[in-house]
Amino acid sequence: MMSKHCLMVGAGLSGAVIGRMLAEAGHRITIVDARAHVGGNCHTERDAETGVMVHIYGPHIFHTDDAEVWDYVNKFETFLPYKNRVKTTSQGAVYSLPVNLHTINQYFGQTLRPDEARVFLESKADTSITDPQTFEDQALRFVGPELYEAFFKGYTIKQWGCQPTDLPASILKRLPVRFNYDDNYFYHKFQGMPENGYTAMIEAILDHPGITVQLETTVSRDQAAQYDHVFYSGPIDGWFGYELGRLGYRTLDFERFDYQGDYQGCAVMNYGDVDVPYTRITEHKHFSPWESHEGSVLYREFSRACGPEDIPYYPIRMVAEKTLLQEYVDRAEAEANVTFVGRLGTYRYLDMDVTIREALDCGRRFLAAQAAGEKMPAFTVNPL
Repeated sequence: MMSKHCLMVGAGLSGAVIGRMLAEAGHRITIVDARAHVGGNCHTERDAETGVMVHIYGPHIFHTDDAEVWDYVNKFETFLPYKNRVKTTSQGAVYSLPVNLHTINQYFGQTLRPDEARVFLESKADTSITDPQTFEDQALRFVGPELYEAFFKGYTIKQWGCQPTDLPASILKRLPVRFNYDDNYFYHKFQGMPENGYTAMIEAILDHPGITVQLETTVSRDQAAQYDHVFYSGPIDGWFGYELGRLGYRTLDFERFDYQGDYQGCAVMNYGDVDVPYTRITEHKHFSPWESHEGSVLYREFSRACGPEDIPYYPIRMVAEKTLLQEYVDRAEAEANVTFVGRLGTYRYLDMDVTIREALDCGRRFLAAQAAGEKMPAFTVNPL
């Protein structure tokens, strides 16, 4: 198999994992990123004043049931135990999320057992909704009006910038209700945080003689054509110069503030009331519970529509966006020697473990295609 010179556009998880696999197979890899650091939105760095490990673009908590992915990340960085226990301030009180038996008993002033809580919540639900179509339908059918108003409605309006009646029911289906006292936000078998941050992990993945990294660098389509193959993890519409229009995203604004001591006693505090302008406050020293810091670094998060100069976070994927996405997918599939990967390249919300899984699969697909003399497809996962 002849060695290829491959370009990775983006030094986040997708580019790093694919690049490492191909470099280990003997290919020459160039990775470019417009930012001044590797890691994409997973980038972490130590705050100079407090020593706190800060998640610069918002918190990233690693959780997976994929044993291979868990073993992969632990090859490059030590992951220490971390459980994501989210709290929410709503209507003047603090509750645990996801909604669990404690939340239900606290909110309604009850002492229900699990079987009693199931019956009780079903009595609150709107059973006339047999086929929920919208977020609001699903919430009313699932938890009833009181819990919907307290924990879901206001937060959703702030997060998505529209009414819950305009969002599909599928968004809420990802939010569990538990009839026990388990307040761990995730169910996954493997959960943790990298001891030295995600950037250290990604730097270790990129530490290979076959990989060259160029930061604060952009590459045009014409320049990319000089490489044998391109793996593009930037916005799919950006590859085409937004010729057909821009896909919709939500972006985040972060308002940092410091505190001497412990500000909120937890890593994540949501704010469910719509009259509180931010969606949550994150206190970053709590993401590294094995460390001890007197000072604290916090961010208030504000969600809004993503403009041309903003960092895209959450793909909207409503009907209009999916229609436009189909047009860009058709164009992408007509491209030669370009594969679109990752959250932006496929216009899908992806957790870190899924991103790594897809990158591993993509790298293997490329190596298999090279060995068989076959063409590498534009997508290894259908974005639609």
